[in-house]
Amino acid sequence: MDYGTLISRSFEYTKDALVGKWMQWVILAVLSLVQALTLSLIPLLSGYAVRVLGGKTPAPEIDDWGRLFVDGWKMNIIMLIYMLPAILVFLVLGGIGAIGLFANEAAGGDPTAAGAAALSLLGGFLLAGLVALVMAFIALFALLRFAHTDSLGEAFNFGAILSHIGKLGWGTWIIAVIVLFIVALVYGFVVGLVSWIPFLGWLIALFLNAAFVVFYSRYLAQVYEDTPAPA
Repeated sequence: MDYGTLISRSFEYTKDALVGKWMQWVILAVLSLVQALTLSLIPLLSGYAVRVLGGKTPAPEIDDWGRLFVDGWKMNIIMLIYMLPAILVFLVLGGIGAIGLFANEAAGGDPTAAGAAALSLLGGFLLAGLVALVMAFIALFALLRFAHTDSLGEAFNFGAILSHIGKLGWGTWIIAVIVLFIVALVYGFVVGLVSWIPFLGWLIALFLNAAFVVFYSRYLAQVYEDTPAPA
């Protein structure tokens, strides 16, 4: 897979979607602000991302606001469900460690017991992080299947999802996500610098955020479509 070409095509897609279509860009920037202020309780920007993740070309118009809201919440639900294993691991192992620390403190503070409880807390945190990382790779693909099939249930069709990743290649998929992560780091650095511009920095950052959502959604859609999806 030529990741450089994927990035280039995603950039061109984003440019065609926004440059010269200023009202569309303004609306997406506003949706970005609304989603941030509401902590994704009004996930209209995520709903638009679903359309791009679904492989629509050229970039779709911003319409059918009810559908945007519903699709945004479906994305929230999918990500939450896929992160549940990591949350449970942390609650169980981390909870045992936290309870041990409190109990030890109440009992007078045995250093050996405190160390064991701290190790349990740290182990729970690290294991939960590892589980979250693994689940994140699968969850991203699940989002793509949901976006392409327009079916929430297909986001949990584990057999089809794992089969598709296998056909694409786990290495290919992992590298694709890592490449996107690196691009996101560069983007974050640039936005961080822009944010320091007096008065206008935050506004420019909003527009850049809207553009990046279109970019990464198109990038992931191309990776997904590289190999035909199983039924």
